[in-house]
Amino acid sequence: MKMSKGLMGRRLLGLAVAGAALVTSGTAFAELGQPAPWEYKLQEAATPVMENIIWFHNFLLWLITAITLFVLALLIIVMVKFNAKTNPVPSKTTHNTLIEVAWTLIPVLILVTLVVPSFRLLFLELDVPKADLTVKVTGNQWNWTYAYPDDKIEFTSIMLSDEERAKKSPQPPRLLGVDNEMVVPVDKVVRIQTTGADVIHSFAVPAFGIKIDAIPGRLNETWFKATKEGTYYGQCSELCGKDHAFMPIVVRVVKDQEYGDWKKKQVAANAGNSFASAAAAAR
Repeated sequence: MKMSKGLMGRRLLGLAVAGAALVTSGTAFAELGQPAPWEYKLQEAATPVMENIIWFHNFLLWLITAITLFVLALLIIVMVKFNAKTNPVPSKTTHNTLIEVAWTLIPVLILVTLVVPSFRLLFLELDVPKADLTVKVTGNQWNWTYAYPDDKIEFTSIMLSDEERAKKSPQPPRLLGVDNEMVVPVDKVVRIQTTGADVIHSFAVPAFGIKIDAIPGRLNETWFKATKEGTYYGQCSELCGKDHAFMPIVVRVVKDQEYGDWKKKQVAANAGNSFASAAAAAR
């Protein structure tokens, strides 16, 4: 069946409008520290570590693109200049000192160029600075328990059902909203200690540039310093059972005063938890 030019034009216009809407909505989603529809890049950075990860990622992208185009150009030259039709009598050259030195030296220089920023980023991630706040994160099948040892706070964070999510205003993203968010102050170094209660989980927040396994019987450690207020989302990134896909992570970054108010409420609500009981016994 033939399509009229007018109908085709309207459909193309509709596709263009839909694409623009997706791009716009993607930007809005990215500002909230969560995945965006049709995302083709890393999430917007909210920590110095993630800013370095994005820079290194973009640097590698341009470098790999240049290498790929260079190799493609060489292949085209070889196919055009050295095919059987152009050169019926093949060359009997077996060695070329300049070429052999070049294809040894150039890759070494490229690797050295990659090693320097790579190690700098690695040390930035692994060297935990002096922390302003420590949060112990325990992965459970299938939720997260957050403990603030210095403040005797402990609570469990469970994903909201569709019915619970509908009652929230504004509504959190589907499969990412939780009943209790992890709350931290802005511009403070937060040390994250992870462990698992049953199987291996993985605590990952893309906007912070952190992803660390939570292993039973072992305490792993990472850190972040959120420089922007807002709500940031992550998920368990280690297959941990049938409800692995329903273990979202929500971190709310707030001002110091708001964090202080939240902490007071949590301390009052956590008067009977294990941390508070241990502190009372010590006194």
